[in-house]
Amino acid sequence: MVEVPTLTTERFTMRSLRRGDETAMFPTMADEQQSLYLTRPKFESEEELWGWFAAPDWPGRTWIAMDASGEVAGRFVAGPGHGGDDTHGPVFEIGYIVVMHRQGEGIARECSEALIAHLWAEGARKITAEVDTRNTPSVRLLESLGFTREAHFREHDATHIGMCDVYWYGKLRSE
Repeated sequence: MVEVPTLTTERFTMRSLRRGDETAMFPTMADEQQSLYLTRPKFESEEELWGWFAAPDWPGRTWIAMDASGEVAGRFVAGPGHGGDDTHGPVFEIGYIVVMHRQGEGIARECSEALIAHLWAEGARKITAEVDTRNTPSVRLLESLGFTREAHFREHDATHIGMCDVYWYGKLRSE
């Protein structure tokens, strides 16, 4: 298991995943509209969600953002990306989802900025993100964080709603 250090922002503590987080995230992950841009359909149970969150074969790390009152606000992840090596530095792919009743509060931006800063401090050379082209809020967030759209893959992912196009974004440490 990869170590997940605690990160802090002005409003949130980002800590490692623990049992019970699936309960807080389930209403969002079980909502058809909120799960629209996942490669799989909405979750049917908290157990199913926990199995996905805590899959032992996933090589990435998960942070759960909590506010000062202890309420879970979202899930942020970083996993190995394509093209990293020991000589030039690692590449990480990030992802995020904010609980639906807290969307629009700037949580994704604030916590993504903290995660990106942490990955740079770990020596990352590049950070990437893949996003469904129809996911306008995520596209806007990535572009506002300084990510560059590097590719548009047509009919790239087979999902529960059919084939979808994806944008591939990257941000270089040197930028």
